[in-house]
Amino acid sequence: MQTTDTTPNTDASRAAARRQQILIAAAQCFRDHGFHAASITKISIAAGMSPGHIYHYFENKEAIIAAIVAQDLESLLTLTAQLRAACNMRAALIERAAEGVADQLDPVSAALKLEIVAEAARNPRVAQIVREADAACRRELAITIRAIRRVAGHEDSPEAIDAMVEVLACLFEGLLLRTIRHPDLDRQRVAKRIQLAINDLIDQPGD
Repeated sequence: MQTTDTTPNTDASRAAARRQQILIAAAQCFRDHGFHAASITKISIAAGMSPGHIYHYFENKEAIIAAIVAQDLESLLTLTAQLRAACNMRAALIERAAEGVADQLDPVSAALKLEIVAEAARNPRVAQIVREADAACRRELAITIRAIRRVAGHEDSPEAIDAMVEVLACLFEGLLLRTIRHPDLDRQRVAKRIQLAINDLIDQPGD
């Protein structure tokens, strides 16, 4: 009887689970202690494994941040692909914007993202990680916005599309600060207003 060797798949699944375990622990440590105070020792304790195990999967804390940023980027890339596959891209964008607002206003998520951005202002290696991910996000959003605008009969310059993308980025990234400064804000009202703002933005005449 023929048997199937599933050991490689099992090993890969175990490694992926360990990596995710480390990322979750590191994210918590970054939020609680800040990047510099969140030592590999603290991360290893939070993850329930030895520092040697951490270094087996990640060379240093910058590599951990790169993995966290990569996960966020993958989520954005999946979202833009889903939007472009929708029957009504514009309606899908506005609908999904409410989910984006909820995510950005989550204080736990916001604390981690702000800590990473703060470290990027001090650490050139983290700055490169963050900027490369941002560039990829902007490219995908530009493709999506251009596709939505073309359906509506607009043919925009690259500069016009880039400006729309930057406005969207400012809208959503600003929410990270608002959830820290004003934790009791009305999330549903804010989400509705941002949906209206996006609708107005993509309805503007071309230039």
